[in-house]
Amino acid sequence: MSAAAAERPHDDLSGERSLLAEASLLMDRNPGHRVEIIGGQITVTPPPDVAHARALSRLRRPFAAAGLDGGETEVLEGVGLWLPTGAVDYAIPDLVVVDADIDEHLIENNCYDPLSFRLVLEVTSSNYENDLRAKVTSYAAAELPIYVIVDRKHGRLHTLMDPSNDEYKTHQVHAPGQLVTLPESIGAKVTLDVTEVLEAGKPVRDGS
Repeated sequence: MSAAAAERPHDDLSGERSLLAEASLLMDRNPGHRVEIIGGQITVTPPPDVAHARALSRLRRPFAAAGLDGGETEVLEGVGLWLPTGAVDYAIPDLVVVDADIDEHLIENNCYDPLSFRLVLEVTSSNYENDLRAKVTSYAAAELPIYVIVDRKHGRLHTLMDPSNDEYKTHQVHAPGQLVTLPESIGAKVTLDVTEVLEAGKPVRDGS
């Protein structure tokens, strides 16, 4: 995707700007929640549980070990991603691999051009359907080359690649016991252990 494709016209968008203002108000009123606008709809995700954070911590390790967290790329959490699916659509993926010059590609609302993202990754929470459906469409429309979903609800890991229009042509589902090697287009060879990631994402409860 070109940088121009992510630009937004700023005329006659009073309704959309009101939506953005409402999202900002929700963030102020709900500290720790993640507020996004996907397909023109505001979504609010409660603060993640410890298991969600633990899964992200495990996931960062192979990316860092491959040398992606420095040099030409960075591995970051909670970075705003401007989307082409609506006048003020944006998402905040759990984990991303981005070009090191991402600071130069700010669009607005602390969100950045999809062109700078090599990979986006989501670890599902209570609103898991958003990650499995709405974000698939939005991320494909933004031509994000690789989308990884850690589906804690169903115990699977999804890799989606080859975006075209509003869908990914390649969608693979991986079960516990499998190793998943991501395309080296992200900048290095990274292999994820599905069992390790899913186990890390399981809540630990007394008596369970």
